[in-house]
Amino acid sequence: MSRAGAASDPPALPPPFRLVAHDRIDSTNAALRRMAEAGAAHGTVVRAREQTGGRGRRGRAWASPRGNLYASVLLRPDAALRTAGQLGFAAALALAEAVAAGMPGDAAVALKWPNDILVRHRKVAGILLESVPDGAGGPPAVILGMGLNVAVAPTDAAYPATSLHAEGAPTRVTADAVLAETMPRLGAYLDAWQRDGFAPVRAAWLRRALGVGGPVTVRLPDRTLHGTFQDLDPDGALILRQSSGMEQRIHVGDVFFGPG
Repeated sequence: MSRAGAASDPPALPPPFRLVAHDRIDSTNAALRRMAEAGAAHGTVVRAREQTGGRGRRGRAWASPRGNLYASVLLRPDAALRTAGQLGFAAALALAEAVAAGMPGDAAVALKWPNDILVRHRKVAGILLESVPDGAGGPPAVILGMGLNVAVAPTDAAYPATSLHAEGAPTRVTADAVLAETMPRLGAYLDAWQRDGFAPVRAAWLRRALGVGGPVTVRLPDRTLHGTFQDLDPDGALILRQSSGMEQRIHVGDVFFGPG
């Protein structure tokens, strides 16, 4: 993994990405939402060294101490909002590949549905997608929020967590270095998605996915389901095969490996 420059220098990002770097901010997603509503361009990236109000999926608090990566990317895709969730898979792939580039060879980097990154079966990163209405009446914009445990991991997370440094990444693997490695990969996956649809992203995601074909427990807001992680459908939903043989498509839920 290449260095992003001196510790105080923000990384250089390739077009169309443009970095807005902060030291401390409420949340990169919130800041980028404000910018998007004011007309910020496709590819705007907000990075912070510390967040005071970071959030994960379903509004959960996201611990945001210094040393980790907190970044959000504004995308204005030429696509319907119903397909925008597929961008989370593209972002997870790009971030997972960037993480793998800086880890020891025996540190398996895998993806957990829908868009978490694991190292040795422990969570190091998550992706949060939010839509932003277009003030001019055009298609909504999409904010991709990325949180990665580079130096520090929470001890009270619902799913076992770790950090890159705890798993053997060298000190040259910093938050900005990972961001610099992620954005070219994200750009390539976005180009493939715009050109060829979800199929190439889905295929790449499945090659790195953990748990396909094995037992999983899926916790939904109102119930818990058990079954086999059968596949990823063409829209990105998890296909759960239950013991009765019935297949159910899961669009939102928390996945845990094993029968529960």
